[in-house]
Amino acid sequence: MCSTATHIKILILDDDPFMLKLLAKMLYNQGFAQVSSCSNGIDALKQIDHPGTKPDLILLDLNMPDMDGIEFVRYLVDRQFKGHIVLVSGEDERMLKAAEKLVHAHQIPMLGYLHKPFNPDQLFEIIKHWAPSVAKEQQSSDKKVYIVEEIRAAISNHELVNYYQPKVAVASGELISVETLVRWNHSVDGLISPDQFIGIAEQGGLINDLTRLVLSDALAQAKIWQQSGQEFRVAINVSMDNLASLDFQDLVVNLAKENDLSPQKIILEVTESQLMGADARIPLEILSRLRLKRFHLSIDDFGTGHSSMAQLRDIPFNELKIDQSFVHRAWTDETLRAIYDASLAMAKQLGMEVVAEGVEDEQDWQLLRQTGCDLAQGNFISKPMLAADFPRWLEEWQGRVRNGLISDPV
Repeated sequence: MCSTATHIKILILDDDPFMLKLLAKMLYNQGFAQVSSCSNGIDALKQIDHPGTKPDLILLDLNMPDMDGIEFVRYLVDRQFKGHIVLVSGEDERMLKAAEKLVHAHQIPMLGYLHKPFNPDQLFEIIKHWAPSVAKEQQSSDKKVYIVEEIRAAISNHELVNYYQPKVAVASGELISVETLVRWNHSVDGLISPDQFIGIAEQGGLINDLTRLVLSDALAQAKIWQQSGQEFRVAINVSMDNLASLDFQDLVVNLAKENDLSPQKIILEVTESQLMGADARIPLEILSRLRLKRFHLSIDDFGTGHSSMAQLRDIPFNELKIDQSFVHRAWTDETLRAIYDASLAMAKQLGMEVVAEGVEDEQDWQLLRQTGCDLAQGNFISKPMLAADFPRWLEEWQGRVRNGLISDPV
């Protein structure tokens, strides 16, 4: 463990004296010098309220008398707790998942959970990426807030840059398409992720200008790839606000023509939660007309919104992307596996191509092989990259395929 472990404050909250001693010994053995223990929530809150003992990390049991772990989290919210949590409990997997979701809903960073009994390696696997620098974690969690005028200037100055993440065929490893993911190359703050500016652009009425720029650059790049002999498809994310005007359909069609691209080479990815709305007539008309012209339509983040089935019924999607929260580690989590299997089976019955997002490791990849999923996307294949980095990645990926990456699972 890194040397900064000696400066990290950890609080263990558990009503079992043996578990308190066990966890403390595990942490001490790994170089964590500032470890305190409490057997009840009242005493733990007193430590949190004191600046000198406020922890950076809490190992929290769920089922305790008087104040259970879920109630304790609510008191952390009241205190605007800025540290992290690891749940440690003997409750079943579904209860732990529900508690994890609640912690995330309260916007408290959670590193993971441990199901009792566990071994030390499981604990340190969870915290090893967090421990090197509490200060760095704090800095990264305090995201800067930008205003509409800054984003307007970024669009005008062409500071938005497209990154591309591949989608590959699970059966063969062949590159099938790339998803366009916009980033803001800020002159002072560096590369800024879309979650810090897309919502503001939507609220400020700039999303059409932003999407036009992203779409124009993506299709211009697709033309370059096509001219070099690369025939894969290019996907672009579409906001619900883009689908509020009938002009959007003309924009997409005209840009495809200008770049001499077949509609079959273009995918429009619509996040299904964005499809909620009282009046769906204009979005339905735009998406139906684009599908008639043979553009591909993808329902993104499937399973995370409120009307998944209704959207599949009403809109002619031909690609379904299973959200990463149901893919990564589904090979070891019964609940995730059930949702993944159901989504895959339903999409197959509807004749849709299926993309599994969030493929992070070999085990995720092998699950897709075993279950017959069509396409995979995630960091196991490649992180999002600039177009300039694409040839090198493709050469490396093809080498991995030749070396047996896609061999049948044992």
